[in-house]
Amino acid sequence: MRTVKIIIAAGLLVLGIITFLVFTTGDDAAACTNLIVTKGASEDGSVMVTYTCDGEFHPRLRLTPAADHEPGEMIEIVDWGGKMRGHVKQVSHTYAVLYNLMNEHQVVIGETTFEGRLELQNPDGVLHYWKLMALTLQRAGTAREAVEVMTDLVEEYGYSSTGEIFSISDPEEAWVVEMIGSGPGGKGAIWVALRIPDGYVYGHSNMSRIREFPTDDPKNCLYSANVTALAIEKGYYDPDCGEPFRFCDAYCPRAEQWVRYTETRTWSMYRRIAPSKEWESGWHRGIQDAEPWPLWVKPDEKLSLRDVFDVMRDHYEGTEYDMTQGMDAGPFGCPYRWRPMMWESDGVQYSWERPISTQQTGFSMVTQSRSWLPDPVGGVLWYGVDDTYFTCYVPLYCGIDALPESYTRGGMQEFSWDSAWWVFNFVSNYACLKYSYMIEDVRKVQGELEGKAIALQPAVEKTAKELARSDPELMTRYLTDYCVSHAERVVDRWRDLGEFLLTKYNDGYVKDENGRPQEVGYPELWLRDVIRLRPDRFRLRADKDTVETELPY
Repeated sequence: MRTVKIIIAAGLLVLGIITFLVFTTGDDAAACTNLIVTKGASEDGSVMVTYTCDGEFHPRLRLTPAADHEPGEMIEIVDWGGKMRGHVKQVSHTYAVLYNLMNEHQVVIGETTFEGRLELQNPDGVLHYWKLMALTLQRAGTAREAVEVMTDLVEEYGYSSTGEIFSISDPEEAWVVEMIGSGPGGKGAIWVALRIPDGYVYGHSNMSRIREFPTDDPKNCLYSANVTALAIEKGYYDPDCGEPFRFCDAYCPRAEQWVRYTETRTWSMYRRIAPSKEWESGWHRGIQDAEPWPLWVKPDEKLSLRDVFDVMRDHYEGTEYDMTQGMDAGPFGCPYRWRPMMWESDGVQYSWERPISTQQTGFSMVTQSRSWLPDPVGGVLWYGVDDTYFTCYVPLYCGIDALPESYTRGGMQEFSWDSAWWVFNFVSNYACLKYSYMIEDVRKVQGELEGKAIALQPAVEKTAKELARSDPELMTRYLTDYCVSHAERVVDRWRDLGEFLLTKYNDGYVKDENGRPQEVGYPELWLRDVIRLRPDRFRLRADKDTVETELPY
């Protein structure tokens, strides 16, 4: 089998279950997008969470089984670089966890990093955000308990990451937690947790969004004891300024480029979910006195699973920021801009837009947590690798005990047809050569496969629910076999799609329904731009009557 050697421009970091390479946008930054949909905002009563884990890395699915542990057992915490950071006390029983994203009780955690005050990062803290997510999912049976477990852990062992926003849900409710360190040698972390009102959705994209928060409503808001005091101590907030304390202003001050990079994604989620509302552009363009958006929004119509898939597939199509339009999109409307995002010309700084769908996505998910079904059936993680626009989501129920092999294989250094990630990357990278044509073929197959999986869901779950009452072990086997076989069929179909695209669009031609290559050339508008920029370079100077109408190869 042929292999392709990939040269990586920076060292690989070992991150537990994945190999992770942080990409840069001027500063090193994790760059993810989350949407939380409460049960009253969803069409079927699901609580849903989306998470795009963006960065140049090769994810490998892992499943951590439930386990019992001996008294006094300790967990060794190792950071991304392999350095041992400390130990955490083990609990007597830990829950099964699917890829540090969903546990056996349908509890889900996603995240985006907002960095914020970098001076508050604590290099001596034991727990990085990813390990914190894993430990919390192993110990928490509800979303609220997850908030409590997470904040208790950082209080006891210290928090080593920069600013982080966590999406946390269960079958009944959803919370958002914003957390940042307390500085070198500091204890615990600074944080606020809000319960999202039922019937609303909440989006976040690497920017702290919590402003004022209630201090006397423990049912809906929890916070660290020093959340205001530290801001005053550090000079982030003056209690005599006449303005209320706002978490985001204190711990994540706005900067134009960072706001554009982050909040434009949140704006695009909200404008698609609630198009009847006026969503002014000033806030996400970084204008200081612009009116901020509400934290959460009520959708114009309740969202289906398919709606949520679509919201996470976005390049600002149909807006003034549409990345498929303009000279920068090339002749075939490619919405991707290769890094670096920022550049300088003649002393002026510029930046590309940063959409929800990006080629740098390692994996993404859309989860469903459903109160009317047994946990092993009610919790489903729809998982996809590579860019959200090109991926095909496959269902992984939280009651399964094995994974599709192709999603557990591979690495950044070597191409492999046995790796789902590489199969999807092959299709997406090749499709960018003639995007406006090939994306139609990709979306057709994507729609067929996802549509079939969604259509099969009621029948699969009816059978699994019946088995849960009569034979739980057989239910586990049934769900596992379905998820594994379906996911592998999707990868097989995607390999076929890649070979089809390579054949249909070979050497710049487009083959017709009879397999004959057709010369499709370039769009008229793009050709006019070429002529405008280089008016004499391609002009034929011969007399019109003597010019050959066709030229040989």
